[in-house]
Amino acid sequence: MFESIQILKRLHMLIVAIAWLYVTVLMAFTEPTVVAGIMTFLLYGLLPLGILFYLTGGKRRKRKRAAEAARRHEPPTV
Repeated sequence: MFESIQILKRLHMLIVAIAWLYVTVLMAFTEPTVVAGIMTFLLYGLLPLGILFYLTGGKRRKRKRAAEAARRHEPPTV
């Protein structure tokens, strides 16, 4: 039950991320120059999503590190 809730939360986040990228692509297409369009997409689209995914993936990275350490029979690093 708990795992299915976690999967749904990740799925909702992925849907919102795809929708946000779609919006930023449309914003980039309306820019007057190609450079402005690329900068709009990078600064409004990829950079915020990259930060968001990095911040929300902390627990997953910590669990992965602990599993690797347990597999090697070492104490986990913090």
